[in-house]
Amino acid sequence: MPQLAWQKSSFSTGGEGECVEVAISAPPLIHLRESDHPHRMTATTPHALAHLLHAVKRGDL
Repeated sequence: MPQLAWQKSSFSTGGEGECVEVAISAPPLIHLRESDHPHRMTATTPHALAHLLHAVKRGDL
């Protein structure tokens, strides 16, 4: 896997810990990780992540 360029979410607290980081790779995939555990990550498609975020915002989860 090529080196990923991680970026902290604008919704992270800014202090140590509690930071969600994202990176993008081909084909396109969005990678997510918690900054406290950088070796544990997951990947999803933009479409699937959008559905998850909409469900969270609606209070479905």
